[in-house]
Parts: sequence; structure tokens; C-alpha cells
Amino acid sequence: MVNGWVDVHAHFTPPLTEEQRLRQWEGLRAQQFLAPQPFSWSPESALDYMDRTGIAMQLLSNTHVFSSQAVRDSNDYGAKIVADHPTRFGLLAAFPTDDPEAALAEIDRAASDLHADGYAVSARYNEVFLGDDRLEPVWAELNRRRAAVFVHPNTIAPPQLGLPVTLMDVGFETARSVVDMLYAGVFRRYPDLTLILAHAGGALPAMSGRLGQLGAEPWVPNPQNITPDEIREHLARLYLDTANAGDDAPLASALATVPRNHLVYGSDTGAPCNTDETLATNIRALRGSRLLVEGEADQLGHRGWDLFLTAGRRAGRG
Repeated sequence: MVNGWVDVHAHFTPPLTEEQRLRQWEGLRAQQFLAPQPFSWSPESALDYMDRTGIAMQLLSNTHVFSSQAVRDSNDYGAKIVADHPTRFGLLAAFPTDDPEAALAEIDRAASDLHADGYAVSARYNEVFLGDDRLEPVWAELNRRRAAVFVHPNTIAPPQLGLPVTLMDVGFETARSVVDMLYAGVFRRYPDLTLILAHAGGALPAMSGRLGQLGAEPWVPNPQNITPDEIREHLARLYLDTANAGDDAPLASALATVPRNHLVYGSDTGAPCNTDETLATNIRALRGSRLLVEGEADQLGHRGWDLFLTAGRRAGRG
């Protein structure tokens, strides 16, 4: 049990028919994700988990949608969940990064009509990574809004080495996309953007030292002339969540990359890769960490309130 934590990394699934759930399950198994049964999510099951665990609020996201209309429909459903349970859920609205015009329209609609608390993007959406030149107006608009944007890797992909991508490759995808943003100069141009990376940034923190040492060498393509100091400074601006990363090994890399106050609690609940036991194991790891000082696990568990102020006000936290 925890005491009123806010979970910045929680997924929701729009309602599915039994036939759709079965097809989804079969598709996962074909990709070597050997789930023993179809996955099911509902607001009621999420609330039950939160009540049993002591989570005050979940910021819900759904980045596994691959058309502009599907994104809109998913955001509409997420907004309805929040409207029905405004003190327990928040919405991180998705937008289609393969279509900048549609992305800008959905960013505006999510803020004005759906009252979203923030945004969520896939590190690779329809094969578009986040440093793509076409996304320049999108990052400019999010920077203007001083938006908080949650980045989650795409988990719908063929297996690698006979293993589902959810096990390891998601971590590399996050690293690739953020490094793409780094060399595109996104962080230099848009300092008011708050980026939260899933799974403690995946492989990125472990690679950060190598990037700092070698990333500005003459043999590295670097059209924006990003300096070694900028590499370190820009990576340090990131926020990292603790989903499946509460053990000391990932925490050590995370704490070597970002300030201690840039760690936030995320669970990855609502995804078929986690169970109540894996979620509890991660919380126990955080609370028993030899790297976090006394009380720091609770501090990072509450830190999301500072990033999502409107959600905090609904929950009576601000």
C-alpha cells in the first residue's frame, strides 16, 4: 500500500467486443507475447486496483492507435472516463505524429474540448520517430503551451530473437527516438517542453555517458552542432517514470542522467504485460531501494502532482 500516489503511466483500452479481444490476444501470441488469456481493462477494474493499492489518481494514456480517427475516438473515450471519475483519473491525450496537421488539430481539441491534463505520444508512430522534421510545428505548439508530454514506445511489432518486443526492444526504441530529437535540436529550440519517458527512459540512461563522451565527435553526423554540454543538459531535463524500473540497476542509470527530482512514479498498469504481483514487486523495489534516501519513494510517488496541476486540483492536491 502507498499513500495517495499519482501514477503518470497508466493505460486504458476503449471497449472491445469479445471477438475483438480474441483477435487482439491471437495477434499478441503471434508476436511471441504468450499471454495465457485475452486481456481486459475497465474503469471499474482500474479503480479497484487503485483503492487496494493506495493510488490516488492515474493519468491515462493510449498510444496504441494507428489512424487519426482512432486517436480521436480513443481520446473521446478517455475524456468520458475522466468526466465520470474526475478525482481519480486524468487524460493524457494522444495525437497522430505521422500527420502534423491532424496532430495540431487534436492537440487543440484535446485542450479546448476534452480538457486533457497533458499529452501522450508513441516513440515510433506509423514508422515516424519524434525527431522527424515534419514535427517542428507540433513541438513549437506544445512548447508554447508548456505542455507535459508522456512518451511511450510502440509495443506492436514483430518479435526479436524469438522474444516479444515488450521485454527488451521497447527500451531501445525509446532511446532511439529521444536521441533523434536530441540531434534534431528539439530540446535546444523548445526549453519549455516537459518530456516524461516511460520505463525510466529504457536504454537511454545506460547510453547517456557514451553519448556525452562521443556524441559530438567529428565523425558523428551533427547538423545542429549539438555540443557535449548540451547533450548532458538536454538529457538532464527529461523526466523518467519508474514503470518496471524500480530496481536499483535501472535507478542507478536514471539517477546518473537526470536530477533526483525528475523521477516520477509510473506503473504501466492497464497493459497486458503487468499483473497485480509485478506492480506490487515494483513498488516494493522502490521502497526498499538502496539508492533512494529515506522517504524518497513517497516523494517521487507524489511528484506527478507538480507536473499535472489541473489533475491535482481536481483531486484536491493544489
